[in-house]
Amino acid sequence: MICNLNPLSFKDFGTVSPERTADTLLASLPKARELTLSGTQIPVYRAESEIWLQSRGGMVSLSVSADGVNFRHYYLDKLVCIKPGVFFCLSPFQQDSASVQLFADAPLCPTGEFRQTDNYHLPQNLWVNRLYTFFYHEKELGFVFPGEAHSVLELTYVDQGSLHSVADGTDLLLEQGDMVIYAPNQWHMQYADMDVAPRYVTISFDLGGGDLTALFGRKLHPSQSAISLLQGMLKEQERMDPYSADLILSQLTQLLLRLLRQSDDVPQKLKASNSLHAENEIIRKAQQYISTHIREKLSVPLVARMVDVSPSYMTALFHKHLQISPGEYIRRIKLQESKQMIRENSMNFTEISMALQYSTVHHFSRQFKDKFGITPSEYAKSVR
Repeated sequence: MICNLNPLSFKDFGTVSPERTADTLLASLPKARELTLSGTQIPVYRAESEIWLQSRGGMVSLSVSADGVNFRHYYLDKLVCIKPGVFFCLSPFQQDSASVQLFADAPLCPTGEFRQTDNYHLPQNLWVNRLYTFFYHEKELGFVFPGEAHSVLELTYVDQGSLHSVADGTDLLLEQGDMVIYAPNQWHMQYADMDVAPRYVTISFDLGGGDLTALFGRKLHPSQSAISLLQGMLKEQERMDPYSADLILSQLTQLLLRLLRQSDDVPQKLKASNSLHAENEIIRKAQQYISTHIREKLSVPLVARMVDVSPSYMTALFHKHLQISPGEYIRRIKLQESKQMIRENSMNFTEISMALQYSTVHHFSRQFKDKFGITPSEYAKSVR
């Protein structure tokens, strides 16, 4: 990035003459030499004594360095004096050629050639380049999402109520104002307690650059400024004029940057022990198996056998990490699947109960009402 040329910003490399005294100073300097600058060949010099420079024609970039490697760039619009020992080079800025007046007692000897690699602009470290989904969910009491994994990043923010986020076998209780970010291809599921009807936002997206690893696997507490950005995104989604998409992408980028800055200000979480990691992996595999085989006849012994542990050990792990038995977990996932099947309207209730391996349609209806407070028929009427 081009820096503003002033005495304070340039003090490590030399001095900047006040414009009101520049003409007087020029009269006392050695005879001027004029350099014609090209953007193709840019020699690097090392000042052996004081060297004075001023732009003579066109726009000139002055690049200076204490070590000859890391350069800082200035727009040369004032008379400057470069200190001995400082490396410098001159090039046209945004044009093919320019010229400079140089005042020095001795001729300059190049020490190398400057490799300009688009260093004049402010580098961008992280940005969002694609947003795939942006949903505001209002869920019923005891909502359960069976789980999924996908190649894109996903952010969940709880606006009202609370929501359990389960990923890699770890259950995080997200309360109002909390947020979580899932890594690409990380299997995750979400559910609410039986007396909670959560409202939350989910966003799936890709980065054009940057790394969010520091935010994965953590319950995040975004600052008010970050939450305001999310609220601004929701307003733009409702407005959706020709500028809204760009504003939403920009606001999401700012939100992620604020989360990263905030995470640098607090101690990082301790890494899980090997034993805890193994427990989380068992739960993750069990949840994935249940989710992908939900329309089959499932039992705790069967699932335990598929993840190579005993039923009692798997039950203990579910209670320890998810505060629910594996049998109850299976029941809740099946009932959540039944709601999706009812919405699809391709099967009657008897066919749904058979597809989900219930013993009878009456057993299915009874469990459905116990879980959701309404019968399957009443639910079907509400969504059709």
